[in-house]
Amino acid sequence: MNNRQQSVFSLAVIVAALGYFVDIYDLLLFSIIRIPSLKSLGLNDAQIAKDGLFILNVQMIGLLIGGILWGVLGDKKGRLKVLFASIILYSLGNIANGFVQTVNQYALIRFITGLGLAGELGAGVTLVTELLSKEKRGLGTSIISGLGIAGAVVAFFVNKEFEWRTCYFIGGGLGFILLLLRVGVLESGMFKSIEKSNISKGNFLMLFTNGKRFKKYLISIFVGLPTWYLIGILISFSKEFGQKMGIQGTIDPGKAVMYSYAAISVSSLFAGILSLWLKSRKKVLYLYYIIMSASVWWFFSLHDASLFKFYFVTVVVGIGAGFWTIFVTTSAEQFGTNIRATVATTVPNMVRGSLAVIVTPIFNWLQTSTGNYLKAGWITGVIVIIVGFIAVVLSEETYHKDLDYIEGAAA
Repeated sequence: MNNRQQSVFSLAVIVAALGYFVDIYDLLLFSIIRIPSLKSLGLNDAQIAKDGLFILNVQMIGLLIGGILWGVLGDKKGRLKVLFASIILYSLGNIANGFVQTVNQYALIRFITGLGLAGELGAGVTLVTELLSKEKRGLGTSIISGLGIAGAVVAFFVNKEFEWRTCYFIGGGLGFILLLLRVGVLESGMFKSIEKSNISKGNFLMLFTNGKRFKKYLISIFVGLPTWYLIGILISFSKEFGQKMGIQGTIDPGKAVMYSYAAISVSSLFAGILSLWLKSRKKVLYLYYIIMSASVWWFFSLHDASLFKFYFVTVVVGIGAGFWTIFVTTSAEQFGTNIRATVATTVPNMVRGSLAVIVTPIFNWLQTSTGNYLKAGWITGVIVIIVGFIAVVLSEETYHKDLDYIEGAAA
């Protein structure tokens, strides 16, 4: 009934991976074309730094709100419906981005696009974890991540060939082409088994009305907290950090994004294989936290380094961030079928949204209090990595867990 013997290369996995590919293409496209797009709107360097962070934060707030919306709908209406409705919304948002003329218009459309982007990964991961056997699901979600994250690399090369508005149009077109692949993708058997029942489904408040569930939910979010510090602060603002460190050459933030995401793509695939080999999620998370901590230390020790060395370290930073899908998979595995999509969709978007509501405020406050951009950067990193590591220690091992159960059902 649950069709758990599907291959890791089934149509469901491929569609989820391609959906995430377009998701990441769009999500990181702004970081890649931030400078040329804002320059074309008439902004100077100071305004580009300030308004660029503002637009990025507005996008992340859209992801935060959209994560809750799509997560609830995923448990109430089904994983497939959310997967494709979110693709439609962010594809339309991409196209609309190509027509913006002011910073406020840019921010508004990025907010709407963020709402759409919020649904794809969680719905895809939930669908795949429920369709595949427990031995295959970690590898399946890593394929989603490995192929999906390559979208950032493609966005970089598209940016090199086309004007920034055209880059957005291409992203929208890719999304609509993807919809054609939905034919033949099966809904999760686990969801269908409870679809018409009276079981409470997609009840977001369930995560807060039970102490054990609430603790698991918070831990799931904090495990992934450092990932968007790495991408949203270190990589997105690599040019500003490089200038402060005296890097020998002009840093292209788009190139930094491309190098780091190419590394994340390969690293994500390796994380899934390693999890299968070790038969553990937590051991993989511990290893990646070690790599991530080392990469942050190395990043901030690059004073007067060459441009080549700087870009090389962005690759190492990307390797350290490669546990993204394993952390999302672990989150999905900790909760019952009736709220699994809610968790798998809200958790990564809470992490993305934390860039706007936790990480950036800490970074900005430290800049003001220390008067030092670099010091603020590395102290912020220390804080979020320590919080994340504690969360890993407190998290449960989910590799062998059977996912066919209802959250809140009597034992």
